[in-house]
Amino acid sequence: MGFDLRNRPQSIDGTSATTAAKLVPCFDGSSPIVRRPPRQNHPSTPWAGAGLLVLLSALALAALSQPAKERLAQPAANTAAPAARAVPLPRVAAEAQLLQSLAVADQQWRPRTQALPGGGTRYVYRKRAGDPDLSLAEIKALIANPPSFERERQQISLLWRQLGALGVRLTLEQPRKPGAAGEWDPRQRTLRIKPTVVAKGSAEFARVLNHEAIHVAQSCSGGGIGARPRPLGLPEQLPPSLQTVLQQPTYAKSTAQERQLEREAYANQHQLDLGLTLLKIHC
Repeated sequence: MGFDLRNRPQSIDGTSATTAAKLVPCFDGSSPIVRRPPRQNHPSTPWAGAGLLVLLSALALAALSQPAKERLAQPAANTAAPAARAVPLPRVAAEAQLLQSLAVADQQWRPRTQALPGGGTRYVYRKRAGDPDLSLAEIKALIANPPSFERERQQISLLWRQLGALGVRLTLEQPRKPGAAGEWDPRQRTLRIKPTVVAKGSAEFARVLNHEAIHVAQSCSGGGIGARPRPLGLPEQLPPSLQTVLQQPTYAKSTAQERQLEREAYANQHQLDLGLTLLKIHC
């Protein structure tokens, strides 16, 4: 399974999403219309198979521009980084380096303001698929009290150490399945996460890691770390943003049980403490 989190820009000021993206790439959002003299608009610029369980999450993108004296910016597209070679990360020093990199990446999720040449202010922020649109008041509140993502990094640290203690080999490398952000390979007892997921920040990395940890627990339930996974009996109701994820080509040849395993992981990946709990119960 895996996320494919390409960003797209979003603006409330009638200027191009491309212009906003040059400063801060953002996900789509919208805001109330406020009257303003018309400005010229510019075009906006525009991730299992037996043995491997691949996390693939399609991102719904929509860009909306509205004129306003105070405005929200639209999200900008990211250029995918080249695939990196496998980097094993089992040690405390590597964990500290990972958490530091995530803390740096988290800065992009802090809303900010931009002064417009013709007067007025543009408010730039990013949102993830499935997140609600923010009002102008909510954006201003986040600027005053930006998110720290400390909880997400703490859960990553706890889960990372638990997986290592169980003998799981954790690597930052391109998963074997195309378009995947992460995958659990029980035969090799290896959990792979695409290196570019780190650049998405702590929240996205925590979801990918938690998703794959649920698959590790499914293997433990099937007989041990290296065993064929079996369902845990978790809720399988997918959130609206993931309703069509199992219709992706990656799952075209998946068996009914493989789809059930994926539904369990997708439906529960946002409960960041669940993966750790399941590992302690089943492994």
